[in-house]
Amino acid sequence: MPAAPTALRTRISALAARRHDPVVNQTLRSTAAATLAYVVALQLSSEPVPLTAPLTALLVVQVTLYSTLTTGIRRVNSVVVGVLIAIGFSVLVGLSWWSLGLIILASLVVGRFARVDEFVPEVAISAMLVLGVTQVADTAWDRVLETLIGAVVGLLFNVLFVPPVWVETAGDSIEDLARRMRRLLLVIGDELTSRTPVERAAERLHEARRLDNDVADVDAALRQAEDSLRFNPRVKEGLLHRIVLRTGLDTLEICAVVLRVIARTITDLAKERRDEEMFPPEVGVALQELLAHVADTLVSFAVLVTTRTSESADAAEERLTGELAAARAARDTAADLLLEGVQRLPRQWQLHGALLTEIDRILDELDLDHRSRRLMEELDRHTREERERRPRVDAVKRRAARVRRNSAGRVRRSSAGPDRQERPDRHDRHDRPDRHDRPDRPGRQTDRSGR
Repeated sequence: MPAAPTALRTRISALAARRHDPVVNQTLRSTAAATLAYVVALQLSSEPVPLTAPLTALLVVQVTLYSTLTTGIRRVNSVVVGVLIAIGFSVLVGLSWWSLGLIILASLVVGRFARVDEFVPEVAISAMLVLGVTQVADTAWDRVLETLIGAVVGLLFNVLFVPPVWVETAGDSIEDLARRMRRLLLVIGDELTSRTPVERAAERLHEARRLDNDVADVDAALRQAEDSLRFNPRVKEGLLHRIVLRTGLDTLEICAVVLRVIARTITDLAKERRDEEMFPPEVGVALQELLAHVADTLVSFAVLVTTRTSESADAAEERLTGELAAARAARDTAADLLLEGVQRLPRQWQLHGALLTEIDRILDELDLDHRSRRLMEELDRHTREERERRPRVDAVKRRAARVRRNSAGRVRRSSAGPDRQERPDRHDRHDRPDRHDRPDRPGRQTDRSGR
């Protein structure tokens, strides 16, 4: 008997944990918003069954407030454009097979120019539905009204019930990507200590290539997180969070590409050394240790990128610094052993050099100084783009900042006291009398002829 309540609590806990899942969250929010839009449309629309309102709310409500706003605007535009086209066609021609084809063609073409993106078919659908009824004008404006109701309800639903911020989900995706790269590096390092068949090395190369799909999935999760930070009242430093996560993913993507090149180099070495060990035992162990340190550095970097509290960020930065130092020391040891081996037997020396170069590239990308420079460059670029995109807003901000500085200066001068205000400035030369205007000294003649 005690097992039943435990199982029930486990299921409830699992369901509560899944409420943060984007799919579950989107399903619940869309259902509630569509139902609410239908109830409102029943009160405001003359249609007996106003299904356009819940349909619009279903399409408008998105996982993020930014997506909901942009989707709602495009949805309303598509319906209005379709209704206007239908009204124009109803005045000129009736409904027939050729007029139907013509209105579909015109709606799709106009929809492209109206920039409604994924709602281009909605322009044609709205035009067909309105043209197919007898009371064109009444049905047209009812459809517009229902669309507006659905869009407004969907937007207000996301404004009143603000969607969650998906930064944590994107951070988990970034850390999972780093751990997958770590596992692949550890497997490659383990295979360097023994004879590696070409087929096995080629399999690792295919795994490295599949990392591109993982990067694409993380990029989609990150775009969703970036949208959740826009117009979200819960977030105060949305720009900084977006840039930190985006630059972190860019760095891991570069490392994934370099990892694929490392797998390619190992595969080429395996082809050249089919009947022998790929490296001498001591070199293989050194390279295994080096790749293990690089793998740990990748995970430490991902943890630093996704950390949001200052205390955890300091600990993650300290850990990354230690991992980078250990990786560079292991790299120097492996480089010395490889150099000794090449001096004894210079076979495929270019592949040895390529392997060290690729590892150096990963360590350089993960370096803290490199990351700081990258963050500053991205912040400067974003600020510059904002100024170029909105010059008037930037001019107003500059003018307001200038007014605040002038006001602060006047306040400081007024708080300095009357004694200081009456004291003449020693650097002010305009209030000093000119030497030619000074009165002559007593006992000195005014005649300057020398007499």
